[in-house]
Amino acid sequence: MEAPAAPHHPAETRLTVTSPEQMRELGRRLAELLRAGDLVMLTGELGAGKTTLTRGLGEGLGVRGAVTSPTFVIARVHPSLVDGPPLVHVDAYRLSGGLDEMEDLDLDVSLPDSVVVVEWGEGKVEELTEDRLQVLIHRAVGDTTDEVRHVTVAGLGKRWADAGLETLAG
Repeated sequence: MEAPAAPHHPAETRLTVTSPEQMRELGRRLAELLRAGDLVMLTGELGAGKTTLTRGLGEGLGVRGAVTSPTFVIARVHPSLVDGPPLVHVDAYRLSGGLDEMEDLDLDVSLPDSVVVVEWGEGKVEELTEDRLQVLIHRAVGDTTDEVRHVTVAGLGKRWADAGLETLAG
């Protein structure tokens, strides 16, 4: 009998972003680390920059179509223009259930061949895969024009153990 595998502690990088363009640039740099089968979960308050980050991911992955918030369509697929994986962009904000409600989106079918980005996915899509990237975007709340965002990128599972998340800071 094999000894149980040691738990994988997440690889983690923390960044400070001071403008929407820097958030898009972070998405472009993150796209360089992504490949088909990757699940990226985005968490943050309304207006934190989740869709802006995803727009940068789309640019970095070279996908077709404007990356906009899929709030009302729930999910949008952006095919690759450069023979890479498509980007599946999901907004789970209006979905109250867990993975059962998400099953209608067939994310489990899309995941092996796509990069799947889920906004508001916490507590809803973790069961899709042990290997996932969690991006937490924190901003000041209330009546503020502050553009500063504190971003934590944490890789969970073997896939992210040595994936180079520290390069995002550069």
